[in-house]
Amino acid sequence: MTPSPQPPSQGPTPVKDLAALWTEARRLYPIYAEVAREFVIDAPACADLEAGVEAPGAESVEQASQWLNTMDERIRVHQLRQFLQTSQLVDRDGLLALLHHLLGKTAKDDSVRDKVDFLLVQYFSEDAPAQLDDNTVDLAYVAQALEPVLGPVDLKAPVWLNALDRALDAARRCRTLDELLNGGVLDQGRKAKSQAGDLFYLPVALVAFTRFGYLMRRVFFRLMHNDLNDILDGLTTLEEKGVATVDCRRAQFSAQEPILRLRLICQSWKVMFQAEYSSGQPLRLLVDLRSSVDHALGRISGAESKSKTSKPVPAKAAAAAAGAASGRSVQPAASAAPASAPAARNKFTPGKAEAPEFEVSAGSQDWSPGSGEPGKNH
Repeated sequence: MTPSPQPPSQGPTPVKDLAALWTEARRLYPIYAEVAREFVIDAPACADLEAGVEAPGAESVEQASQWLNTMDERIRVHQLRQFLQTSQLVDRDGLLALLHHLLGKTAKDDSVRDKVDFLLVQYFSEDAPAQLDDNTVDLAYVAQALEPVLGPVDLKAPVWLNALDRALDAARRCRTLDELLNGGVLDQGRKAKSQAGDLFYLPVALVAFTRFGYLMRRVFFRLMHNDLNDILDGLTTLEEKGVATVDCRRAQFSAQEPILRLRLICQSWKVMFQAEYSSGQPLRLLVDLRSSVDHALGRISGAESKSKTSKPVPAKAAAAAAGAASGRSVQPAASAAPASAPAARNKFTPGKAEAPEFEVSAGSQDWSPGSGEPGKNH
């Protein structure tokens, strides 16, 4: 059911006094300034904020408010997402300040909505237990966690929010990242968010969208984990068959991409966590890389099946025939890969040794929600 376009009757947003506005601006200034520096965003000057003035006049407070509004317009949601998931500058109080600032804005466009959506999920994720069971994450659980942001919430959810549960059910049926990204599941969530209009900001709707975003992240990371495991297992199988390169042109790599390099790419794919799970070139590359490896494995399997029905030939001739059958997508190894290479496939190389995002183990397909939890900054 599509929600009514009328805004919720929550009354006007209270006007903040000058002291509260200045406190908010000073709290957000270092965050926004660092985001601008990292992404080379042209940020206007605000001398009193830069100087950390304790008791400014009304004109300075107005300038600070204008500065925040300008930065809200210039900072994109994907930039804020990447910054918050990789920076130690923003703690839980910083997330709370960002949320109060954005929720308190009088005019909320799609950019503000998407930032609020992401920040609520990030705020919830920060303190969610590592082994939290999906069945525990109901509206009441999420509402309690978001109480510092939203206050007490009436959990009587409107019928149109049921679309989120249908999208979650469809996502959980996906077996690969390709199915999730290209099967229309993510479009269902985006459609529900866009059709909500101003009703998105109903407290119960904010709770429901936070729950949806958090559980969708879990589905996404489980599928990513499985895809990476399958790629690494496939690369090891190809090496064991004497293959040294894979045709990865569909993934925007070369026609003879060395297996050793592909393994290193998979192990360093931590940068993908900085991208939005619903889109992004790195995710497309991962899907295409799996397709390339699966295709190479299929050609090797086909070549082996064909060779079993052929008459025995000398070893050198057999090796040459296997190379010819595999075509350009795989090439016999000119020299064996280092003996230690397969062992290196078992784990991501995290950006911070003390806080790996998750481990990729080719020996097991089991996935623990805590081992790959998104949005955790320790």
